Amino acid sequence: MKTILRTSPMFLILVAALGAVADAPRVARPLLRTLEKGLDERISRLWPDNPVALTGAARGVYLEGYGVVFTTEINTASEGISLMHTSLTPQEKDKVHRQKIDRVPELKKALKEALVESAAALDAVPLDEQIVIEADLDRYGWEAAGGYPAEILLQSTRRKLLEVKQAKGAGMDLAIRTTEQ
Repeated sequence: MKTILRTSPMFLILVAALGAVADAPRVARPLLRTLEKGLDERISRLWPDNPVALTGAARGVYLEGYGVVFTTEINTASEGISLMHTSLTPQEKDKVHRQKIDRVPELKKALKEALVESAAALDAVPLDEQIVIEADLDRYGWEAAGGYPAEILLQSTRRKLLEVKQAKGAGMDLAIRTTEQ
């Protein structure tokens, strides 16, 4: 009987299913989706005068052995083009560009806070794995390069982020590595 059971198709399907469960990602997709939406909402609330700050919804993925990576696309200032205002003067373009430069520190602070908050929710992620947020900053076609980064990458281990959370934000800048390109 045992020999028949071990070679039956049903037994093989059961073994395969159990193997698939064992290989399932540690971080469930619904949790990542919740954190994505939270990041989107945080960014959307940053600048009331810029309803299109979020140009690409956040996406998160868990990479076994590395950690969680979130990506997003952001436009820190709206150019103000509309049906009634179809082109920008050089002064208006300069104002938009200056506003984008001025908003980068506020954006980095908000992204760091989001990184710290996500660490508490990601309890399935081992303490020494990374949590990363990568933000692409959009530029208008008429904008000259320079003045602010095209990408901001923030990363830290879950352990360090939990320590920052426990310390109510103290040591955040030391715990989070920030790279701009």
